[in-house]
Amino acid sequence: MSNQTTAPAAGPTGTMVAFEGVTKRFGGANGQPAFTALDGVDLTVARGAITGIIGRSGAGKSTLIRLVNGLEKASSGRVVVDDIEVGGLSETGLRDLRRQIGMIFQHFNLLSSRTAFDNVALPLEIAGMNAKAIRDRVAPLLDLVGLGDKSGRYPAELSGGQKQRVGIARALATEPKLLLSDEATSALDPETTQSILELLKTINRDLGLTVLLITHEMEVVKTIASQVAVIDKGKIVESGRTFDVFTAPKHETTQSLLSASIGAKLPEWIRSDLKPAPAPGDRVLVRLVFFGETAFQPLTARLVAEIGPDVNILAGAIDEVAGEPFGSLVVSYSADPGTMERANRFYQQTGLTTEVLGYGA
Repeated sequence: MSNQTTAPAAGPTGTMVAFEGVTKRFGGANGQPAFTALDGVDLTVARGAITGIIGRSGAGKSTLIRLVNGLEKASSGRVVVDDIEVGGLSETGLRDLRRQIGMIFQHFNLLSSRTAFDNVALPLEIAGMNAKAIRDRVAPLLDLVGLGDKSGRYPAELSGGQKQRVGIARALATEPKLLLSDEATSALDPETTQSILELLKTINRDLGLTVLLITHEMEVVKTIASQVAVIDKGKIVESGRTFDVFTAPKHETTQSLLSASIGAKLPEWIRSDLKPAPAPGDRVLVRLVFFGETAFQPLTARLVAEIGPDVNILAGAIDEVAGEPFGSLVVSYSADPGTMERANRFYQQTGLTTEVLGYGA
């Protein structure tokens, strides 16, 4: 691991992976209908960053990640990894590329007949390294993932989190530039998931390793990824900084995926009675979003001072997205035009982000 003690310098483009107009179709032979798994995907993965790809089951996440290491080939478009076009590689070229790409899986994929040490050593044995070089590589890796005292244990003797740590050490054995994570925490309990995410953040920080992870778990992306892309029906529908996408989702798919994990939630009995337009005597329900400069200011108290004391707080939450503070409140107040005009003027003056959720009695 000696050549990974410091973060590598960024390449000339600062991009580790690029998808350029990538389409992938399956089937279509012998009169069978073709299925389009990916449809014109354009996406870049920054060198040295942790990038998450989120989407529902069947959205195209796994196909996307399999194109990176050449397990699938694009029907059209280009997949470029570290300035190398994957689709143009020979079998020898693909083998060389795959040695630069580590992969961790949902179900660990460990060999039950091999110890933790031997599972980590497997790719090095395949590469033809001698026994001493393998020992010198594997022992520090097991220490890195916190399993230095478990090197002689078999998978059946390890917990789910320990198995995944062995999988991570194995993925790092060939000293890759890129680590792919395919739903790596989906089979783990929340506490173990958190420990694995902390390990991945440490590896990214200390080794300068680019991480591309696919998941349907919003908490995983919110915790670990600095960049995120949302995929739906084979298309990237939204992408950007994780904080920006999670706190102000623009596409309906993103909004739906995040509805249960970000911000204050309204009880169903309130939400079901909301109307799109006010009637005389109604109240307006507004979500107030706090981040950046607004995160630490007493804006709710100032809102009360501006429009009067008849402001009810219905729900609230304080969160952290990609290491940045984020909070939200759902408040209600009179929907009469004068009150709403004063409130809107206050929002404009303070830069507070708001969303009208609806109107009710």
